[in-house]
Amino acid sequence: MDVRESLLKATIKLFGEVGSRGATTRRIAQEAGVNEVTLFRHFKSKDDLLEAALESLVDIVAAKSLPDNPVDPATELADWARHHHKHLHKYRTLIRKTMGEFDEHPEMCECSMKASTKIADDLADYLKTLQLRGLASTTWKPHAAAAMLMGVLFSDALGRDAMSARFPYALRDAVDHYVPLFLNAIAVNKTQTS
Repeated sequence: MDVRESLLKATIKLFGEVGSRGATTRRIAQEAGVNEVTLFRHFKSKDDLLEAALESLVDIVAAKSLPDNPVDPATELADWARHHHKHLHKYRTLIRKTMGEFDEHPEMCECSMKASTKIADDLADYLKTLQLRGLASTTWKPHAAAAMLMGVLFSDALGRDAMSARFPYALRDAVDHYVPLFLNAIAVNKTQTS
């Protein structure tokens, strides 16, 4: 792993643990196994480093996309949802910190929400394609349906450890509960997809 990548990973880890104030350049450099001088050779400021770290995370999280030509919505949406649910859960402390620091650092929240916006747009496009091909009902709005599915994944991934009684099924089984309900809600035409 190169120095820049080590710094980005260390920043993501520390920001998720201690927020922007606690994630000092000294601590980030130490976590990455370099000194502060090296950190500042790669990034002009702590803000530049935080932004670059969040941007790198956007690229990782938004990498999984749905196919342009849907064939099996149940499998495609389940695979997609598992990927995003896993990443939401993995980075839940970072997401919480970013949202918690919104008033003080709105630019960081805006940067990290780029992934959410891209994912929502991709999902809405996929859902619109299902409608256009007659694979799902046309009685709902694609962006509203995308918000619904993304909302349940977000709520589960970020809220499960804080409100465990609300989720009486295992984390690994969550998507298997949500996607069939979602497919039913958008009235996926099972006869045309099998």
